[in-house]
Amino acid sequence: MKGYYCRFCGELLTQSFVDLGMSPLSNSYIKPDLAHAKESFYPLHVHVCEHCYLVQLEEFETPDNIFQDYAYFSSYSESWLQHAERYVNKMTSEYQINRNSLVVEIASNDGYLLQYFNKNEVPVLGIEPAKNVSKVAIDKGIPTITEFFGKNLALQLREQGRQADLVLGNNVLAHVPSVNDFVAGMKVLLKSSGIITLEFPHLLKLIEQIQFDTIYHEHFSYFSLTTVDKIFRAHGLRVFDVEEITTHGGSLRVYAKHEGDNRPIKHSVQELLIREESAGLLNIETYAKFGEQVKRVKRELLTCLIQVKDEGKSIVGYGAPAKGNTLLNYCGIARDFIEYTVDRNPYKQGTLLPGTHIPIYDPAQIKLTRPDYVLILPWNLKEEIMDQLSFIRNWSGKFIIPIPNVLVV
Repeated sequence: MKGYYCRFCGELLTQSFVDLGMSPLSNSYIKPDLAHAKESFYPLHVHVCEHCYLVQLEEFETPDNIFQDYAYFSSYSESWLQHAERYVNKMTSEYQINRNSLVVEIASNDGYLLQYFNKNEVPVLGIEPAKNVSKVAIDKGIPTITEFFGKNLALQLREQGRQADLVLGNNVLAHVPSVNDFVAGMKVLLKSSGIITLEFPHLLKLIEQIQFDTIYHEHFSYFSLTTVDKIFRAHGLRVFDVEEITTHGGSLRVYAKHEGDNRPIKHSVQELLIREESAGLLNIETYAKFGEQVKRVKRELLTCLIQVKDEGKSIVGYGAPAKGNTLLNYCGIARDFIEYTVDRNPYKQGTLLPGTHIPIYDPAQIKLTRPDYVLILPWNLKEEIMDQLSFIRNWSGKFIIPIPNVLVV
């Protein structure tokens, strides 16, 4: 039964985490002339392993199909660019990453982060499987390999003498169906004294803040520090530091080293492991209750939108993120509620959202139509978006923030 066994430890998966029904691929934006063509939907049913507590989704589509022509470009978020630049400054100042180092980023996207190392004359290499996205990075002058990362690619790079002082991956771990191959590859690629940093949404935040919309088919797994620590140890790596950061509704940045490296393990690691246990992440009941919490949020959001429409008011969306497509499809929110959405990414403009077929326009459309309410789909960027759209206050417009509880401001 392929897909029903834990992708880390191999145990049979029987415990449900949440069932979000049938959903299309969240980044499969539709061209208007194909609006009446057949559209594929897949079960969005997440399980949790009762042995290692890895939360995971069955693989219905291969990464090759999902990421061949990818619609997500990191550089369209100003706050994300600032986050990347701060990270580069930290690594160069605190970890002596300099022009004698090699930095390799896995899932380097459009060069949003490596460009800042480039400015500091630090040698870089990007690995990005989406051809349309990697081309943008290459055009910026960032050397990029257009392949999926795993142990085989890492061995090839090592044979070429290209081992890294710093291996980093931001929001890529969730996208990897073969997590053991991925982590084994990082170990091969890393110099004996090198470090790994990975950022990923924190499972504890997902549960506490009911962030079910971060679940979609392009994400295969959802991680706690507890589980990441187990996976790294199984491959001869050790987490030596962890930071809690605000990105994507609450993420972790873990720092890892080779097991034989004598770098000290900081108190932050044990402190967070203890906190995760106290929060119930080693108790299967914590996971079993999540589905009912999700249903409550769905009812709250639908109640709010129905009331607004019953008052004769107009609602549009802001953003066309993958998470927004999970939210809209699970809640059954289509053009009867949301007239259109807008996005700064020209790649998405002029297309339709998968499943709901809500049209995507340039953000200038909001000034033209003056909607009463704007539903913020990338709620993790709500401050940035409300600042960009502060002009809707001129006609008494309001924002609707759906997660973790419906908020109208």
